[in-house]
Amino acid sequence: MGDIIVGSEALAAGAVTRYALRTGYRKLYQNIYIPKDSVPDASSRAVAAWLWSGRSATLAGYSAAAVLGSHWLPDDAPAELARVRQPSPPGILVHTGAIADDEVDIVDGMTCTSVARTCYDIGRRRPLDTAIIQIDALLNVTNVGVVRVKSIAERYPGARGIRRLRSALDLADAGAESPQETRLRLLLVRGGVPRPVTQIPVADGRGRVRRRIDMGWPEWTVGVEYDGGQHWTNPEDHENDIVRLEFLASRGWTIVRVSARQLRYRGPEIIARTWDALYRAGYPR
Repeated sequence: MGDIIVGSEALAAGAVTRYALRTGYRKLYQNIYIPKDSVPDASSRAVAAWLWSGRSATLAGYSAAAVLGSHWLPDDAPAELARVRQPSPPGILVHTGAIADDEVDIVDGMTCTSVARTCYDIGRRRPLDTAIIQIDALLNVTNVGVVRVKSIAERYPGARGIRRLRSALDLADAGAESPQETRLRLLLVRGGVPRPVTQIPVADGRGRVRRRIDMGWPEWTVGVEYDGGQHWTNPEDHENDIVRLEFLASRGWTIVRVSARQLRYRGPEIIARTWDALYRAGYPR
């Protein structure tokens, strides 16, 4: 549990003195303390909330996603718990509703909702694009398929937010490796471009996979890639990009590159460039 402590337990065990607790820690939740200089993230908030519950609650939502290994979670979002019988303090959300026994896992001794159940909850409770980004991230890091999330949804056909969840699952893709890749894919799909395949392997002449393309259409050898800021400011990354693009070109691939600024402000232009690349590759008009 790192440096997160239950104040009364630490005092009773002699692990800290009252002076050390007062001067070296700050209270995150009732009786739960973290070092004064630490900045809580989604994972530490999850652990702290679970300890606050007396180690009896089930982590849910973003808190479950955090301990399951997901990335890109907001550090300042409230912790989320289920199966709690006491009123929650500020900074902790308590969810009600049935959770089946096969919808929970144990991670580092803590009970949390399973990957599929966590995606089910996030997909119902978050705005659509946020839900898709978080579902993509959790499925990517756990290698769990969308079909397992859909099986959970089938159990609760009348649940609140179920339509939003189904919309999110229709657009989710475990191949996305960053929120920006998800946003780029959504831009293309909503712009009418055929849905791309994600994480496309590209082999050399000996059949060895040398590179992967963020998303694209293998039958037309057209790919689309998001280039983060490091691609433009880090000389080593820029050099690797040159070698990489030359290799992809040698294998017949056309790559549409998209920067953060273009993704934010030039959506129609990105769609037009992608269509142009597909048409030039022979895609029927």
